[in-house]
Amino acid sequence: MKKIVFPLFTILCFTCLNCKDDTPQNHFSETVKVALRDAGHTLLLANNDSTSLILPVKKLNDNKYEIAFQNRLSITPDSLVVAVSHSLETANLPKQYIVEVINCNKDEIFYSFQIKGTKESDIVPCLGRKLPTDCYKIQVLFFEKKSNLIAVFLILLAGVLVFGFLYLKKRKRKTSIEDTIPYSKIGDYKFYKDQNKLIKEAIEIKLSAKECELMSMLSTNQNQVVKRDALVKEIWEDRGVFVDRSLDTFISKLRKKFKDDPSINIVNIHGVGYKLEVN
Repeated sequence: MKKIVFPLFTILCFTCLNCKDDTPQNHFSETVKVALRDAGHTLLLANNDSTSLILPVKKLNDNKYEIAFQNRLSITPDSLVVAVSHSLETANLPKQYIVEVINCNKDEIFYSFQIKGTKESDIVPCLGRKLPTDCYKIQVLFFEKKSNLIAVFLILLAGVLVFGFLYLKKRKRKTSIEDTIPYSKIGDYKFYKDQNKLIKEAIEIKLSAKECELMSMLSTNQNQVVKRDALVKEIWEDRGVFVDRSLDTFISKLRKKFKDDPSINIVNIHGVGYKLEVN
């Protein structure tokens, strides 16, 4: 499953990144101006005008630009859509925008269309209806920032979902493996003698060899007194030097392992031994 999920995540990231503006932000404005001048040049040629000037492209705000012409011209919506779309696409500019044709004298919108990135969702009305020769300026409003935010959100969401899935799968697999290994129950803890560890939920507590042997004897006799001599004989006899305080030291270490669980305690039965009390 992991081999399948990772390629899917990669594909999704690549797709989301393609939704973003491919033009570096510090060159975005300059690129837009060049593209709009190219579209304006195409419109003038459609009017058999190869000499008049295209006026300087104006940046109205971060996402809106305006192009105007020296002379009057006629605009056919079909040609306008093709000219603008081709120039913006060639410049790798955002694929979502609105175009408005405004009459210079009346300051009214004579024609407009919206490109959303797919033919099914694009809104391009009144094709074939030629605008009469007059003074026009064309404004283009981009939506690249919104697209960028959506793309970033999708990438982050995909990352959280994929890595969350892999984490849960790994944790479940680890839990399944642990459940097949023999263990003893000590309250809410699982004692794995062969692996020298205690586990409570997701918390794993390592035990030394001596701590593990001591824990094994106490766990086998929960809520019962285990004589001190029996513990010393089983764990230390014929295995090296035994210091009188060694047992007490290891008992103290084990108590610390259960310090966060008041239902478990290792009680010292004075002069006799120890008892692992589990409530």
